[in-house]
Amino acid sequence: MFYSFNSRPFIKLIENITGIRGLIPDPYFSGAGFHEVKNGGHLSIHADFNHHKMMNVERRINVLIYLNKDWKPEYGGQIELWDTAMTRRAQSHDPIFNRCLIFNTTSDSMHGNPQVVNHPDGVSRKSIALYYYTATWDDLKRSHTTQFKVRPGTEDRTDWKIKLRELKSDLLPPFVIRNLGKAKRQLTGAKQLPNPVDAE
Repeated sequence: MFYSFNSRPFIKLIENITGIRGLIPDPYFSGAGFHEVKNGGHLSIHADFNHHKMMNVERRINVLIYLNKDWKPEYGGQIELWDTAMTRRAQSHDPIFNRCLIFNTTSDSMHGNPQVVNHPDGVSRKSIALYYYTATWDDLKRSHTTQFKVRPGTEDRTDWKIKLRELKSDLLPPFVIRNLGKAKRQLTGAKQLPNPVDAE
């Protein structure tokens, strides 16, 4: 089935729907494939990573297919699409069986399923996620990981760990970042070495 999603006929279908030519499938399914959110879980509003580093291509399209039979709105897990300024929810859709959602992936295409999955029988929310790319990446663009955003008037929190990592990447030269990582690995490795006395 996943080979079919990466096949020329399916890609041509997505190109015809989106108007984007030259879409490239991901044979590695990085971050894609079967997704599952267990009862009590959620996925905060976010914009997806924009650069497939292994293939050096730019992420352009998300295709989400939902696999939840007899899913009711009160079970939660709705896919929400927010405006770029994160001031209002633009759309919300129940993750019902065989529903397919196709949208452009940009650095400000905010989406997620922030409503907690709450199935009375403990059934998880299941979906297929497929990502498509174009050979339009260049070094003038800023590569970023998933960007989580806080919804106004909620208990959502900013992920400062990711923010600090991005700030480090923006401010420090690559030479410094590489050597910091190398030093960290050496220190971690040194800590893991057994004490000669303890090893006997």
